[in-house]
Amino acid sequence: MKATGPITVADYMREVLTNPVTGYYMHRDVIGDKGDFITSPEVGQLFGEMVAIWLFSEWQKVGSPNPLQLVELGPGRGSLSEDLLRVFAKFGAANLVSLHLVELSPHLGRLQAQRLCGDTTKENEPNSVENHYRSGTSLHGTPVFWYHRLQDVPQYFSCVVANEFFDALPVHKFQKTEAGWREILIDIDPNDENKFKYVISRGETLASRLFIKKTECRNHLEISPESAVIIQHIVDRLEEDGGIALLADYGHNGTNTDTFRAFKRHQLWDPLVEPGTADLTADVDFSCLKDAAGDRVVTFGPVSQREFLINMGIEVRLEMLLKSCKPELKDRLVTGYHLMVDKEKMGDRFKFFALFPSVLKEHLKKFPVAGFHNA
Repeated sequence: MKATGPITVADYMREVLTNPVTGYYMHRDVIGDKGDFITSPEVGQLFGEMVAIWLFSEWQKVGSPNPLQLVELGPGRGSLSEDLLRVFAKFGAANLVSLHLVELSPHLGRLQAQRLCGDTTKENEPNSVENHYRSGTSLHGTPVFWYHRLQDVPQYFSCVVANEFFDALPVHKFQKTEAGWREILIDIDPNDENKFKYVISRGETLASRLFIKKTECRNHLEISPESAVIIQHIVDRLEEDGGIALLADYGHNGTNTDTFRAFKRHQLWDPLVEPGTADLTADVDFSCLKDAAGDRVVTFGPVSQREFLINMGIEVRLEMLLKSCKPELKDRLVTGYHLMVDKEKMGDRFKFFALFPSVLKEHLKKFPVAGFHNA
């Protein structure tokens, strides 16, 4: 910054989170009780089971295309993928699926490999002609592959899942002023060169010219071009190869404004203090994702996590587990259930959003999509 001046919030997020050497996600276990945040799949098996049942059900409704690829973007510690494989195996489909994980972090990739495949994974040489960088076989006998980009995943019918993935993608922040839209940037604090501060761009920036709609009525905006690009890659895949996508994240439908923040040890933290030691995040704008997806897909939602999970039968599944589990697990199951569905916890803040190729539009009218009854 000393040499080039202020940087965008998007560049700051990208550098802090995914720098190969110092990036927050790249070399540490950041999820769970000992990390900085917790995700629904880490709370317990109920979340992953409901997602797996949804995927299996929708896959069956479109004729159970074979082979089926389960694709997860940003799999964390592998908890959700583990639940998906277990449920598909229970339904007798373990030999029909393969699992494809898109993961940038070497550390998280190793955690996923150990959890899903034990010691059976193999890393490819850097100059390998294969698109994947690691492969293995799950405990259920399912082939598992790791990639750096969604574009590298083979082109077959895919169920794409992303839980708390889009919230970590870089956002540009904008403020409406008397002179028009200006971008919020990050610069070195002139009073302390070891600190950062927000500044307003003097004039328009390339991002403010490209990304802000003339009809925008909010005074503060956060826009993630990278999210739009990834959604378009997902849409390309659904349209060309067939598939279904299910996204879960905390977000809004084009109403929220200033949501960029950090979490450290499960507490809110100043994003500009000690960069690289806290998780940076911003609410997902699902209206932007819808716009980016365009008319090549049919979308459902966003609906609240509470609504989706209850529609999918989480309460019935909880009762079944409580009848059969050990006494010491009952409290954990009930606590996890309330954490996921209570309105004041994750229930309302987190949203579900689904995408289907537009060729299925009439089919979906005959066979309504599960979990989105009011969407």
